[in-house]
Formats: sequence, structure tokens, C-alpha cells
Amino acid sequence: KTKYSKLIFRKSDTVPEELHQTVQESFLTLREHNCFFQDLVRIKGKDFLTPVSRILIGNPGCTYKYLNTRLFTVPWPTEGYDIKYCSPQIHDACKALMRLNDYLHIEAVKALQGQNLFETKEIKDTTAIDREQSFATSLTEQGSVSKDQSSVCVPEDNISLKNRTSYNLTLLNYMDPLQMRYLKQEPYFGMGNMAVSWHHDENLVERSAVAVYSYSCEDSAVEESNGQELKGRDPAVWHVGLKVAWDIETPGLAIPLHQGDIYLMLDDLNTTHQHCVLAGLTPRFSSTHRVADCSRGTLEYIFGQCELALQNLQTDSDSMALSLKSLETAVVKQVEEIHNEVEFEWLRQFWFQGKRYLNCTDWWLKPMAKLEEFWRKMEIMTSLVLSEVRKEQQMEEQRNETISCFLLVLKERQKLRKEWTAR
Repeated sequence: KTKYSKLIFRKSDTVPEELHQTVQESFLTLREHNCFFQDLVRIKGKDFLTPVSRILIGNPGCTYKYLNTRLFTVPWPTEGYDIKYCSPQIHDACKALMRLNDYLHIEAVKALQGQNLFETKEIKDTTAIDREQSFATSLTEQGSVSKDQSSVCVPEDNISLKNRTSYNLTLLNYMDPLQMRYLKQEPYFGMGNMAVSWHHDENLVERSAVAVYSYSCEDSAVEESNGQELKGRDPAVWHVGLKVAWDIETPGLAIPLHQGDIYLMLDDLNTTHQHCVLAGLTPRFSSTHRVADCSRGTLEYIFGQCELALQNLQTDSDSMALSLKSLETAVVKQVEEIHNEVEFEWLRQFWFQGKRYLNCTDWWLKPMAKLEEFWRKMEIMTSLVLSEVRKEQQMEEQRNETISCFLLVLKERQKLRKEWTAR
């Protein structure tokens, strides 16, 4: 109650049956169409293939970055967007997951509102008890106590709740324990095989809720093990594990996950706690809905950056020759940093993952072609800076300042190009 109060668990029978059916069908459809992929992630300078296969579905133009790998959403059917899917079944699968997203948003809002009411009631009850126990306290002191306690829990407005529960994407996971060559043992509490080690979810809006729908393909092996008397967790059943971050003294939790169960990690639970996934015996899908921090991760953002950079490029109306408007150090630095961002955070991240998205939709091809066009113009701008700093007539002090700043960004570009080529 005290250490895990922000974890909310919902059994499958609380979810509408029709939603179960469409969501579970969508998982199987996406697997049949080979839409789940292992990611190559980078940890401490080394590349690893994730044992879990994934696909990101969400708002058009959104991305989600974890462990130095940027995933690009397969867009769910969104009004105002022209999205062509490779098959009607994939369209239906994305639509079902969008419906699940809407359902989980409502559940998360209700859960947070319920928690706020509970906390407010607890504070009021505590204040009343304190008042009864301290008749000797002066009215002034009583007032200050009440004031301090009331500041602990300020009722949230609907805008804050909406912002922290409006999921913009879901990361779908598919795990088959029989295909995982090696599973680590949970090291602190003896919870058994881990499919995913202890971690915090990355790149989320602060204090945003995470909602997870679990679908394990249960069979007779699970039913048999359920009939046995076991100490600790049942190794045939998938579990989510939770523990207080950097604390192995407080007992961890291992919660069994059956077909269609849901759990919510509310408020700052993802920051204060870590979670892991404990493997069962049968394949399992999960849909993990997040409020991703997209401040630097949407097409709208990166196109805006490109337009900002290209403001420094001008075309002569007579000769059509290209030139730079300004050679100020700050302007050159900003343009070259955007150049790097487009190349290494977007173009290389996208094409490094091959044509995986084409299994679902070709939606990303047009924006990527547009980004490549912007990148080519920025390559020209780099050449123009080089041409200008070679000219003798520039003031030496300004020239040296431009060169030193420019070289730093170019060295970074060269280093990153070598790294990506090696990968």
C-alpha cells in the first residue's frame, strides 16, 4: 500500500469483451504480416539485438527513442492524414490499437482522479486526528500545520491529467521464450527468468502514466502448472516485476499477467521504481501505451529546424548562384548542428533499420525524401562556408572564430559517420 500505491492492476474481466477480441486479433495479424522486429540498440558503446521483437504504432510523424535507437511510428488511422496500409488487415489492427489507446487513456484519468481523491481524504483525516491530539497547540500553529499539509496534495486540473495520460503512441512487444537463446536470472529477489531486465522507460513526459495491455497465449502447459503447489512465482506464467529504484531491501513485487490483464504505472512511479518482465512458457504480446516526449521527435519539429537552417541560404535572381546570408559564428554553428541532427537523428536512424516499415505502410517515404532534400541543401551550405573562410579578405579574428567553431561540428560529423559506417 505504501511502496507500490501508484501501481494499478485490472483483471481481464474488467475490459469489454469486444475490445479484447479486436486487440488480440490485431497482435496476431501483425505477427502474420512480419511486422515485429528486433532492434539493434547501443549500450555503453556496444550494439546489441534486443531479444524482444517490437513495432511502434501511434500518431503520424511521431518517433520514440530508446537506447540510442529511434523508432518511427506506423501511424494509426488518424483523421486528416492520407495513410495507405499494405493490407486492410493491417489497417484494422492499427485501428483496434487506437481504440485500446482511447480506452486506456480514460482508465488512466479515472485512476489518477481516484488517487488524488484518496490522497486528499488521507490528508484531511490526518489533519483532523492531529487537531484532536494537540489541544495545547495555538490557533496560529494549527493554521500553519493545516496550510503545510494542504500544500502536499493540490487537486490537479483536467488539463494536467489530460497531458499526462494522452498517449501518443504504443510500443508493441512480442516475446517467445523458446526463441530466446539466453534468459538472465532476476538477480535480487530470485524471481526467475527475465525477458526484459530491470529498467525505467525512457523519453517520456514527466510524471506521465504508462498503461500496459498483456496477452499471453496460454495453453495446457500453463493450466497444468497452475494446478501444482509452487513456492514463489509460477514459472509458466508471465509476470511484471516491480522494485523501488536503487533499493533491494524493500521486497519486490511479481504480479502474474494472464490474457487481457492491464496494469497502469501512475504519476512518477516510472521514475521512483524500476520494472522488469519475467518470462513465462508461452509466447506473449504486450501493448505499452506512453506519453512520449516528442519535443524533438516529430516531423513537425525537424521540418521546422530545417526551415530555420535554410533561412541562411539565398539564391541570386540573375545567376541563380547560391550564397550564404551570414557568416556570423552563431548562425554557422546553428546551421551545422541542425545538419548533424537531420543526418544522424533522422535519416541514418530511419534507413539503418532498412525497409521494415514497408511491411505496414509507405507513409514515411515522402517525408524522408523531403528531409533528404533539405540535407542536400545543408551539404551545399557546408561547402559555401568552406569557400568563404578560404578567402583572404575576411578579417582574421572573425575568420579564426568561424573556423574553430565550424571545425568542432565537422569533427563530430566525421566521428559519427565513421560510427554509423561501422554499425
